[in-house]
Amino acid sequence: MDRETALRLHEAMLLTRLTEERLVILFRQGLTLGSVYRSLGQEATACATAMALGPEDVMAPLIRNLGSMLVRGVTPMEIFLQYLGRATGPSGGREHNNHFGAVARGLIAPTSMLGALIPVMAGVALSFRQKEERRVAMTWIGDGGSSTGAFYEGLNFAVVQKLPLIVVGEANGYAFSTPPDQQMAGRLSLRSQGAFTLTVDGNDAPAVYQAAAQARQRCLEGKGPVFLVCETFRMKGHAEHDDQRYVDPALLATWATRDPLPRFEAWLNQRGWAPPPDLGAHLEQELSLAAEQAQQAPWPDPATLAEGVFTPLS
Repeated sequence: MDRETALRLHEAMLLTRLTEERLVILFRQGLTLGSVYRSLGQEATACATAMALGPEDVMAPLIRNLGSMLVRGVTPMEIFLQYLGRATGPSGGREHNNHFGAVARGLIAPTSMLGALIPVMAGVALSFRQKEERRVAMTWIGDGGSSTGAFYEGLNFAVVQKLPLIVVGEANGYAFSTPPDQQMAGRLSLRSQGAFTLTVDGNDAPAVYQAAAQARQRCLEGKGPVFLVCETFRMKGHAEHDDQRYVDPALLATWATRDPLPRFEAWLNQRGWAPPPDLGAHLEQELSLAAEQAQQAPWPDPATLAEGVFTPLS
């Protein structure tokens, strides 16, 4: 990475963490419509993989990939409006958390059915090949989601067709409350269906970026899909309503020493690329203002409830 890219990546990771912290405050105040699904400890995985994509590429995140959306240009204001269910939010108050997309921005909306995005994105990648476009599709999957049939079917199709698809496997320690060794045999990297597999320390931002860039280059060269496994850890429960009592505190303490944000900051400092010292305070101020403005935004008009649900016959 060059200095400019590295500093953009650091800001995206920091913004992700601070945005989620602000969402937790809103949740505890009873203002969000539903829970908050954090990516604490996983910011490098989402942000660095998305940062390695080109502007013409297309991605489809999951609920713990907010950072990838911020990299792609989604604003904290859009996120706050979405979580608060306001009419001016991306889905007009009809969806929650980061369940929205914008095809024009190369962003396919997440789906709650884990694994389902892989065949969807395999289809997107197939369209690139049919149109002879030098573009790449990317999506993410976790430990538990890799046990679904859609994961295998979609990745197998991509392998057979040699499609330009990157599937980022987030080995984050738990499938909801179930550790990997209780729901899969072997490591996540063994589930590649024949795709070229890269395994990287998911808390090492530069390493993740380099691996994702390598994966993208392979796809552009027509060598088929890449299964990029990022070994990381989910430092919070499945969501804010989950108190994480099933996780050994010693395990959390061990992974806390591998926090991707201070690790990346140390990497930057070693190169004389230290980010602005007031960056955190500046972002906090912007987030506070955005959250306040989002709370003043209008609610959806009940008269529009059926809009976008049914297609008129005439």
